[in-house]
Amino acid sequence: MITDTHTHLYVEQFDADREAMILRAKSAGVSRFFIPAIDSSYHKRMFDLEKYYPYEVFLMMGVHPTSVKTNYKEELAKVKEWIDQRDFYAIGEIGIDLYWDTSFLKEQQDAFRIQIQWAKEKKWPIVIHCREAFDEIFEILEQEVNDDLRGIFHCFTGNLEQAEKAISFNMKLGIGGVVTFKNGKINQFLNQISLEHIVLETDSPYLAPKPYRGKRNESSYIRYIIDTLATIYGKDFDEIAQITTQNSKDIFGI
Repeated sequence: MITDTHTHLYVEQFDADREAMILRAKSAGVSRFFIPAIDSSYHKRMFDLEKYYPYEVFLMMGVHPTSVKTNYKEELAKVKEWIDQRDFYAIGEIGIDLYWDTSFLKEQQDAFRIQIQWAKEKKWPIVIHCREAFDEIFEILEQEVNDDLRGIFHCFTGNLEQAEKAISFNMKLGIGGVVTFKNGKINQFLNQISLEHIVLETDSPYLAPKPYRGKRNESSYIRYIIDTLATIYGKDFDEIAQITTQNSKDIFGI
């Protein structure tokens, strides 16, 4: 059993072949899909996906940092309304992204902190999006850390020191297509991180691994990530799949 802990199966890029794409993933052994939120414009698509695949799809709820703008409190209110109505498997994806735009840093910090606090109240994990913002993310985690804080550092692309710091906050490292890139850098130190701290993800339709780099990603491509990890850790494919799926169960509780 393979678990994709981060895939946006509901987005427009899959509208033409979503069912066939999910069948390809299932044929490749991927039977669990954890679905991060972006913002309220995608909520209906998320819930429709869950209705169609109730045994394979596990939804998160939250506001993606690049969706944090001047109206972010309205977006947060919609998240709060949903998490008060029903259960989700995580608050995510949430965090700070300073790659595209730094003008909403304060708003992103506020939204990140608030959503972490909601997750701790619910005893749900968080799924963190971090781009050009490790220091800012760690600053807030240091303020919020307690026994109820846990989650995944999605699409981890930091260095060894940052990996160890993320793990110290009870975070798993979400490893995706970047690990297959020659210039991805994380492959140079990942073998110094125990596999118990690793979960698999695609972030599809983004960040496709070799040999599909630059093309649309999909969950069936997770096998290329496993192949790379098997080489890095000196373990076979099935063992990587088994350990990382167990890690995902430890985080999500299912």
